[in-house]
Amino acid sequence: MQPDEVYNLAAISYVPMSWQQAELTGEVTGLGVLRVLEAIRVCSGISASRSPARGQIRFYQASSSEMFGMVRESPQNERTPFHPRSPYGVAKAYGHFLTQNYRESYGMFAVSGILFNHESARRGTEFVTRKVSLGVAKIKLGYERQLRLGNLSARRDWGFAGDYVRAMQLMLGQESPGDYVIGTGVTHSVEELLEQAFGAAGLDWRDHVVTDAAFIRPAEVDKLCADPSRARDQLGWEPKIGFEELVTMMVEADLKLLSTSGGHAEDSFGSEAW
Repeated sequence: MQPDEVYNLAAISYVPMSWQQAELTGEVTGLGVLRVLEAIRVCSGISASRSPARGQIRFYQASSSEMFGMVRESPQNERTPFHPRSPYGVAKAYGHFLTQNYRESYGMFAVSGILFNHESARRGTEFVTRKVSLGVAKIKLGYERQLRLGNLSARRDWGFAGDYVRAMQLMLGQESPGDYVIGTGVTHSVEELLEQAFGAAGLDWRDHVVTDAAFIRPAEVDKLCADPSRARDQLGWEPKIGFEELVTMMVEADLKLLSTSGGHAEDSFGSEAW
């Protein structure tokens, strides 16, 4: 019994960790894509000399905006050249090109979603959005007094994870495979994230945030902004949850979580959950 669809979301996805464990990141985030594609090809009996049969397994690869890195143009679309700035971004680019190569070499229904930052209350606590929402909740409830962060001027295109999962499903529902940039088309700085998050709890972020050089990346990605025009025109996809609603949702979820768990975020979602 073969699956109809395979979604490869597996990766060493925390960018700072990719410098600390570059080889592991390459194995999981890069070569992991090759292993899944090969498993699908062999299982389906596909070779370069024979087109795949109808009803083939459809494959989705989670590519990343981090592949753009030092951006050549803004906003970024499906034709923007890649210049990754971390081992994670490099590994994601490898997986992206492999997916494209298997589609072109074997006729496989293989697509990549170039997803910009997608967040929710289940985001891992090491990621900046969840670190901020959890930090706000801890400060509001009296568990902490400060929140230490790195570069506050970095800008990202942040969207709601649920909207992006809907985009993944739409990609695999098309008649023919293709790659799509998925994002909101709007960027916000970390400072704006702080203003919205602390404001949702009735606090002023300037009273609590401390910048710490320990959290600065070796090679920073300053600004990422999606151009999701192709997804809008071909998939009929648009995000439903905006930045302000998303950040407020995350803060409220962490306030509720800490209020019921005695200050331990891991009790509900786990420290590594997205």
